[in-house]
Amino acid sequence: MAGWFRQILRKPKKRHMQPDTNTKDVPEPPSQSSSLPETQESPWVPTPSPADTESRSSDSRWSKTYDVCVCHSEHDLMPVQELVSYLEGEPNGLRCFLHLRDAAPGGAIVSELCQAMGNSHCCVLFITSHFLQDPWCKYQMLQALSEAPGSEGHTIPLLAGLARSEYPPELRFMFYVDGNGLDNGFGKVKKTVWRYLQKFS
Repeated sequence: MAGWFRQILRKPKKRHMQPDTNTKDVPEPPSQSSSLPETQESPWVPTPSPADTESRSSDSRWSKTYDVCVCHSEHDLMPVQELVSYLEGEPNGLRCFLHLRDAAPGGAIVSELCQAMGNSHCCVLFITSHFLQDPWCKYQMLQALSEAPGSEGHTIPLLAGLARSEYPPELRFMFYVDGNGLDNGFGKVKKTVWRYLQKFS
């Protein structure tokens, strides 16, 4: 009886000592990946490199300050504010740049407009008769086209109160959103922006 009791007491002691005597000579099997050092390369535990992590985060939607930069004439401020309110509204609110609201006071107009477009994923051109007569709007339109000339969905023309024949010739290669519908084309603009942003999610 005493010998049997001694055997039970010895078993835990041997189990405790066994890893200490074997770890120096025999490496642990790959299935016990939790004990592998973090820096050790192993086919069973893939770890992303810092470069991969940085490139993923830099390509995300949040790499830019705004989702949409809205380019418009100052004469069209009321309908543009309605558009921005719709785009920013919940659910699926977008981050919009509206220059009369978001531009830095005292900032140069050219640099503010260029920075806003460079810091936005998409650009909505709110094209009206006032837009066509405003040299700053024409500048913004050309700047938007130069930002991402081959990227579909980056520049979204919204034609409001104009006939098709008045559509700017610079944009003839692009489909536009008709702003004469029931919701003034706002719903289609929002869907187009979200479709473009899907590549960053």
